Amino acid sequence: MDSKEFTAKTIEEAVAAALTELQVTEDQIEYEILDVPSKGLFGIIGNKPARIQVSVKIAKKIDPLTVAHDFLSQVFDAMHIDVKIEILDNDECKMIHLHGDNLGVLIGKHGQTLDALQYLTNLAANHDAEERVRIVIDIEDYRKRREETLSRLAFRLADKVKRHHERVVLEPMSAHERKIIHMALQDDARISTYSEGEEPYRKVVIALKR
Repeated sequence: MDSKEFTAKTIEEAVAAALTELQVTEDQIEYEILDVPSKGLFGIIGNKPARIQVSVKIAKKIDPLTVAHDFLSQVFDAMHIDVKIEILDNDECKMIHLHGDNLGVLIGKHGQTLDALQYLTNLAANHDAEERVRIVIDIEDYRKRREETLSRLAFRLADKVKRHHERVVLEPMSAHERKIIHMALQDDARISTYSEGEEPYRKVVIALKR
């Protein structure tokens, strides 16, 4: 580690000057006190400032997937749930598949609990990572099955709109699930889809094109 000396009236001011110049936080440095500040004769003559030697710690490379695995293990231990964690790596994202018995509690209504768990895992994994990664968590292929269910729902409701010439408003969905509906119907020449409302109550509307 390269080091640099800093001087100031007090040790604290010398440390603050080092943090400002080096653009780091105090937990990222190590410093040695070279001179303790002292007052000279009559508090004026021979004053000696504080002098420290500062080195920036070498940051350890952190594997976000290891952090994600540890985070999930702690969550499941706290919940007293036996879960097998399988990590898969592909070009688009990092996939984590969870396997076990009775994991419905981790999915929740329409995957809301699963989405929350995924969000928190991404926060933990990317907190100190050098390069941000996107982690997708799935449980027994729930996301694939949910996507298929939503696509079938979109086609069925689009047919209803065509028959009755009235728009259909779906229940509130997450941004990811709304995207599935939009993508399923994007090639239908007679149907348009759009979202309305505010989060977390934003909904997809299926209507005839004008």
